[in-house]
Amino acid sequence: MAKIVTLGEIMLRLSPEGNDRFIQSDHFRIIPGGGEANVAVSLANYGHEAYFVSKLPSHEIGQIAVNALRRYGVNTQYISRGGERVGLYYAETGASMRPSKVIYDRAHSSIAEAEPSDFDFDAIMEDAQWFHWSGITPAISDKAAELTRLACEAAKHHGVTISVDLNFRKKLWTSEKAISVMRPLMKYVDVCIGNEEDAQLCLGFKPDADVEGGKTDASGYYNIFKGMMQEFGFQYVVSTLRESISASNNGWKALIYNGKEFYESKHYDINPIIDRVGGGDSFSGGLIHGLLTKETQGEALEFAVAASALKHTIPGDFNLVSVSEVESLAGGNANGRVQR
Repeated sequence: MAKIVTLGEIMLRLSPEGNDRFIQSDHFRIIPGGGEANVAVSLANYGHEAYFVSKLPSHEIGQIAVNALRRYGVNTQYISRGGERVGLYYAETGASMRPSKVIYDRAHSSIAEAEPSDFDFDAIMEDAQWFHWSGITPAISDKAAELTRLACEAAKHHGVTISVDLNFRKKLWTSEKAISVMRPLMKYVDVCIGNEEDAQLCLGFKPDADVEGGKTDASGYYNIFKGMMQEFGFQYVVSTLRESISASNNGWKALIYNGKEFYESKHYDINPIIDRVGGGDSFSGGLIHGLLTKETQGEALEFAVAASALKHTIPGDFNLVSVSEVESLAGGNANGRVQR
């Protein structure tokens, strides 16, 4: 299995029990998670040598996050320790027509104020086969954006395949800021992952799809995939296509393009959704595993979509499934019968 490096912020998620609202809760569950950390956990579960790079305080609250990663087999040796705080976010789980809600409390976290001297990216990328980051990391701060650039440069120097999940977050930056930072970073990227909103707000490419109306016809993505491939020279362009029927009921599929052929995955009806936080990250983790181990882009995509569909059934940020469970679903076993 491969050495895979991810870079980003792991936070502590504070959530009410079940579908309780914030204002009716008198206690919260602590759930560690964050984009690239979630990807690392998925890849460790699939048997890869997964490394997560970040900075966390040296106190016990920072250790909660480190321990959570170690519990699931993620290598934490490249996590720098120091700074003042762990980023927090509050997540309220919606149901039916009531959407889920996220409130961030992550300003001035340790990774947001980290310096290049905190990391030896040349050593980190040595012998790595894959490096993954997301648009959340450069959105955290200008310092984190510079760390992302330096990590990409080191990965490229070592011949490492680089993937990005565009992951636009409007609570962290504007589209104008995102485009100014993200587009220059695309020259390092081999595999670009996103959805219709990400492509538009991070890179300026708008698909022909009625996203707000819940209509995500894959054919509307063909032209922007070709445009992105031509402009940035990606090896693969990939998009998830989510049909939001309600907070509890989503349609889920994806599309991949390798410059020659498009492949559209099978469609999943996910109902009820237990927890959709981390759904995109589980897709990225599944895609990386698929592209490293499967013979075709179609097989890789089917693995990624099945992995993400399963994540929607699991509480918390991490996708705690095995390769065999994902392959069973991808192979058509979706009846949910008790396994005895």
